[in-house]
Amino acid sequence: MYRFLLTRQWVILTLVALLLIPTMIRLGFWQLHRHDHRQALNEVINDSLAAQPVPAESLTSVGGTVGHDDLYRRVTAKGRFDTAHELVVRRRTSTDDQVGYHVLTPFVLDNGRTLLVNRGWIPSPGSQTAFPKIPAPAEGGETTVTGRLMQDETTAASGIKNVKGLPDRQIMLINSKQVGTLLRGTGDGSAKEMLGGYIELTSPAPKGGSPELIPSPKEDSSWIGLGDVNLPYAVQWWLFAAAVPLGWLILIRREARERAKATEETREEPAPAAVA
Repeated sequence: MYRFLLTRQWVILTLVALLLIPTMIRLGFWQLHRHDHRQALNEVINDSLAAQPVPAESLTSVGGTVGHDDLYRRVTAKGRFDTAHELVVRRRTSTDDQVGYHVLTPFVLDNGRTLLVNRGWIPSPGSQTAFPKIPAPAEGGETTVTGRLMQDETTAASGIKNVKGLPDRQIMLINSKQVGTLLRGTGDGSAKEMLGGYIELTSPAPKGGSPELIPSPKEDSSWIGLGDVNLPYAVQWWLFAAAVPLGWLILIRREARERAKATEETREEPAPAAVA
């Protein structure tokens, strides 16, 4: 009755089903791991934003790295902005999804060390090769800044390709080691002692609202909480995996019934009349 399972068509169909089941199960666990990672990161963010600000140099060092548990931690630093050596980061979006630049300004501390400060978003000028006009910091001279501490960006973590050959003072990734090398190459002596990571400026607020400050993750509902769709995707893949053998069995039974019916109809056909 089920000898048709040995036909080429059914052997191929069975092999495809056997391949799909473990693949879908693995995809479900992959989505579950992404969900767990996202939940853990959200917990770190909530704890960091709730903590009191601390000096930036208590959480990072020259040539060092920012720890995972210190992500988005509010930090302070006292010094002055070095706008003569500021850079722009290409292909960054505003809160309403307009493409422009992030303004990255070296902040020279009182001890001579440098902390990179992402001052926020500005729109792109008409020319992609011209350096955009950047509003001055809210306070000139010595000032105290507060911001959220971030890890250096990499292509592997961000998915952003580090394009070479860009116009002067334009970069793709905010990476303290790469920026330090770039600034030292232009003769910026203050970049000799570059602190690892960077901060997203929260205060002082810019004059006239430009550059546009980067919103807190709590203010960006598409990134934290409401935008977490990985768990539903995991369940979806597991349901698909369960549906494959069920569908396979339904197809087999339907095929068996149709073949049995065809055999029965063949037997019931009257024999042709004999010719006299």
